[in-house]
Parts: sequence; C-alpha cells; structure tokens
Amino acid sequence: MISHFLNLEWKQYFRSAHWQKGIALKIIMGFFVLYFLIVFLAIGVGGYFLLRKKFPESDPLQIVNSYLLFAVLGDLIFRYLMQKLPIMNIKPLLILPIKKSKLIHYVLGKSAFSIFNILGLFIYIPFSFVLIKEGYDTAGVLGWLLTMILIIQSSNFLNFLINKNNKALIVIAVTLVSLIGLQNFGLADVVGFGGKIFDGIYANPIYSLLGVVVLAALYQLNYKQLKTQVYLDEAVATKVEEANTADLSWANRLGDVAPFIKNDIRLIWRNKRTKTVFLMSFLFLFYGLIFFTQETYQKMPAMLMFASLFITGGFTLNYGQFIPAWDSAHYKMLMSQSFRYRKFLESKWVLMVSMTTILYLLSFPYLYFGTKIFLMITAGAIFNIGFNSLFLLYAGSFNRKRIDLTKGGFGNTQGTSATQFLVIVPLMLFPMLIFWVFDKFVGYNSGFIVVAAIGIISLLLRNYAMNFIEKNTLKTNTL
Repeated sequence: MISHFLNLEWKQYFRSAHWQKGIALKIIMGFFVLYFLIVFLAIGVGGYFLLRKKFPESDPLQIVNSYLLFAVLGDLIFRYLMQKLPIMNIKPLLILPIKKSKLIHYVLGKSAFSIFNILGLFIYIPFSFVLIKEGYDTAGVLGWLLTMILIIQSSNFLNFLINKNNKALIVIAVTLVSLIGLQNFGLADVVGFGGKIFDGIYANPIYSLLGVVVLAALYQLNYKQLKTQVYLDEAVATKVEEANTADLSWANRLGDVAPFIKNDIRLIWRNKRTKTVFLMSFLFLFYGLIFFTQETYQKMPAMLMFASLFITGGFTLNYGQFIPAWDSAHYKMLMSQSFRYRKFLESKWVLMVSMTTILYLLSFPYLYFGTKIFLMITAGAIFNIGFNSLFLLYAGSFNRKRIDLTKGGFGNTQGTSATQFLVIVPLMLFPMLIFWVFDKFVGYNSGFIVVAAIGIISLLLRNYAMNFIEKNTLKTNTL
C-alpha cells in the first residue's frame, strides 16, 4: 500500500502543469538545497577540528552540547515559520476501501523524511563519526547521536501540533530570547545547564531512550489529531471561519492611503505566506551576528554592507518583490474602482518604509559592535527606504505572476520566477559595489556615506519616480 501511495504522488507531481511551468525554478531550488547539504556536511566534518583549534583548552563535544538547547528552540521557531505537513490529496481515496489508519500513518511517516529533518543529519552524523575516530566512547557517541535524531523527529511532530497556534510561537520565541538574555547578563548559567543535560546523555547512553518515549507520545498525538479530520464530510465541507477584527483606526491619519494600508495589514496577518514573510523579517535582524562576529569578514567590508542591508531590509526585499501579486485575488476588482493607482503604490511604499524603520530601531543593539558598524546599518536602512523600495515597485510593474494566499507558506513557489532572483541581484550588489569602490579608493567612511546619499537622493526624487512607476504599471501589468 505504501508503494502504491508513493506511485500516485509521483504521477501527480510530474503530470501536473505546475511541474512543467516551474521546472527552471525547481532546478534553481534544487541547487540551493544541494548547496545547503554541502555546507551542513562541511560543518559536520570540520566542526570538531575548528572548535579544537579555536578553543584548544575545551572539549569540542562539550562546547556543542552547551548550545544545543538554543539550537533546538531556534529549530522549532524556524519550523513553525517554514514547514508544513506534507499531506497528499486524500479526498479521492476516502471513498475507497482503504483504512484511514494507513493513510494517516503514511502522511506522518512521510513527514519524517522532510528536508528539515535531513539537513540536521548532515551535521550530526558526520560529527559523530569524527568523534568516534578521535577516540570518544563509541557507545556514548551513538547514544548522543540517537538523542539528536530523536529530537529532530520530535521537533517535526511537535511543530505539526502547534503550527497554527500563534501563542505557541510567541511562547517559544520569548523562551529563547529569555534564555539568551539570562546567559548574556550573567543571571543564570543556561549554557552550563544545557551542556550538563547532553553531557549526561553521552556519559549514560541509556538516557537516550527517553527520547523514544517522547517521540512515540508526539506521534500518537498527531495520529489522534489527524484521525478526527480524515472523514469525507470534513474533506468536502466548506470551512467557514469568522474573521478576527482589529482596531486599525490609527491608520486613518495616513490619509488617502489608509484603506489600502488597512487591507495590507489584514492580508498579511490572515494568510500563512504573508505572515511568514512578516515574521521572517524579524529573524533577519540577527543576520549581522553571522558577519560582525567573524574576524574574516572584518577584512571584507563589502560583505559587512551586504549584512547591513539585510538587517533592516528583510521585509522590504521579501514582500516588495511580489508586489502586486499579493493582491491577485482582488486585483481586478481594485482596478475597477474609482481611485488613482498611485495611491495603491504609495500604500505599498509606506508599508515597506514603516517596516524598515521599525527594524532599524530594533537594530540599535548593534551599537555594541561600534559606531562604524551601526553607521553602516544606518546607511543600509536609508538605502532600503529610498532606493530599494522604489526599485521593487518598478520591478513589480512587470510582474504578471499570481499568488494564491490560501496555500501554505514554505514550498509554495506561486508568483516566483527567475525574475525574482534577478531583481535581488542589483538591489544587493549595487550598494556593495559602490561601498567597495569608495572604501578602497577614498576611505571607509566615504563608502557608507555614498550609499546613504543614494538613498536620500532617491527619496527626494520619490514623486517623479512614483509617477513613472504608475504610468509604466498601467501600461505593462496585466495581472
């Protein structure tokens, strides 16, 4: 029966029109997956030696164990935002003499082979082999590896239980931030506490069997939850939900663009894909920690500018590149209304600028790395507000792709084409190139001053740019 299910999914996938239309995009996504697999494999193989070289007085395994608690919570947040249950189209199967338990077990079993689970294995398995080769206790390492595999799978099934519960996301995020704060301010030794847990598993591999109990319990909870939903009347019934209203009267002070701003806020919060883009933009705030904490990148200022742009531009870049596709469902209705199209464009611009400003204010802790770094982030924010926001609106005038917001967040490539990848190139490479040229031939300060100046000039020319974008959109866009 399992082979029959796999055969049906194989045929459904390769016979669909979406496969033929999006084959180029799938090839690009395949390269991205391959890239991350290679990177994770390199970390797994070389991580032990890098840690031993950088911290010769510490045990690499203990260092890894100390931070695994943070990694597990971070993985849960990432899964919540990006992962969805890989279900199959089971409606036609519900009228056939197939046990529902088999369908449910197949769906849950398939989820165990998600790319989110596989990526982690490319780190932990090679790392474990290196540990054994370096003389660590084989039983202890295998017990530790089994624990990590069980944690990965438990996170997988826990995510499906909490995936539509925003309160759960908030609790996990607050817990992670609180633990980081307690550690950084010296209020509690969270690193030491987490390290003792996983060190104990290495010392007593029998403790890893507790993970089997947790995994079995989570699997059973998922099974019971799905079993209550796999019925024909549930599958064909139209799901009616009462929309939650929010007081958006504060937006009225924005003038003529207020109605559009309100619609955009509702659209973002009520749909999985747009909500994912919104929440992911806050994760980009931590992007700078990858670059600003590494000595290697201190010798590559252009890469620091790259990070500075992403810190405040996460929302602008990810939301702006799909304008006006977000409004596909009601775009034709909008175009039949009596309003100037520029108001629609200005609402998108105000939304991107507002989010960039909020992210910039939240980036103030980067002052810890010095005023030069923060000035670079400031220049990046000004560039995102002035140049990138307008450029994305202009690029949107050529966008003819549609997006169905009822679909899930991750793995949904509707509205995506090679154009989206090409648009990002000038948005990131142009300021990096400008910064590199002036930094190399004039001076470090001149680099981010020129980048900020381009943003300011673009902001001053906004009125002319908006008129041009409006005319071009009305002429070329047939969404």
